[in-house]
Formats: sequence, C-alpha cells, structure tokens
Amino acid sequence: MVRLNYEQECDRHIMGKNSKSINFLLLMTYRNPAPTVDIIIELRNRPHRPIILIERHNEPLGWAIPGGFIDYGELAEVAARREAEEEIGLQVELIEQFHVYSDPSRDPRSHTMSVVFLATATGEPQAGDDAKSCGIYESWRIPTNLCFDHDRILQDYWRYRHYGIRPRLS
Repeated sequence: MVRLNYEQECDRHIMGKNSKSINFLLLMTYRNPAPTVDIIIELRNRPHRPIILIERHNEPLGWAIPGGFIDYGELAEVAARREAEEEIGLQVELIEQFHVYSDPSRDPRSHTMSVVFLATATGEPQAGDDAKSCGIYESWRIPTNLCFDHDRILQDYWRYRHYGIRPRLS
C-alpha cells in the first residue's frame, strides 16, 4: 500500500469534492501557536545603552518590547526588522537570536511563541503602527505594567547582559 503525504491526500480529496472529502479536510486542520518576534533594541549611541519599549495602542494595553506576528512566508529575521521599523521608525542591526518563549499563557489573546532577538540602533524612536508611544529605558527605570511575558523576557535579558547568563530551558 502506498502512503500519501498530507499534500497528496488533500489534493486527492479536493479533486473528489464530496462530503467525505470536506469532512477529511475539516479533520486535517491544525491548531498551532502563532509565530511572533520580539526585538530588544539597545540604543548604542546613548549612555548605559538603554532599550526601547512601546506603549501598546491595542489590547492588551501596557508597555511591551517592540514586536509582532511573522507573516506567512516571511523569515523571522525579516519580520524582526520590519516590526522594529513599523513600531519605532528605526532600522535595527540584529545581533543575535536570544531565546524562544512559548508558554501557552504568554499572550491572553491566543497561544503564541516568540523568537526574541537582540538588536542595536541609533536615532530617535518614533511611535508608529500599533504603538501609542515609545520610551527609552535603562534597567532601573522599566515600567511595571508590562504586557505578555515581557517582564520575564526582560529579566532574562538583563541577567544575560550584565552577567552573561543565558536563559535556561524550561
């Protein structure tokens, strides 16, 4: 017996266009976390290399690391650069992929997983896209009303930046 892969099986059922085919396609849907990026951006031309946070215009409200959803067919690195430019109006230099955060409860809207990048930039950030405003913060001035799991991400980041200790896997 020849085993068909998922695409072949879908093609076979679509061509048949009968109720059995429709049921097959409905059963073959998947619920996966939505891929996102977050970009911790250090301003390298400022004392203490502060980071940029955005105040969200949409729910959930509060302060957040710049970022957003990866578009279908888009590389995570491209999404990170795009989101930074859309939300803070600066072109960033991606330094490294920091960590992936995937706790199903990290985003109250739906299950997401975030690829977090470390980046640098120069210039004056300007709020855009879904950012109500943006701010420049040193480690001792971070707002307390952070969205999502960004408090955990920033704790991991500061530990890495100051002590060279990377986040542990859960």
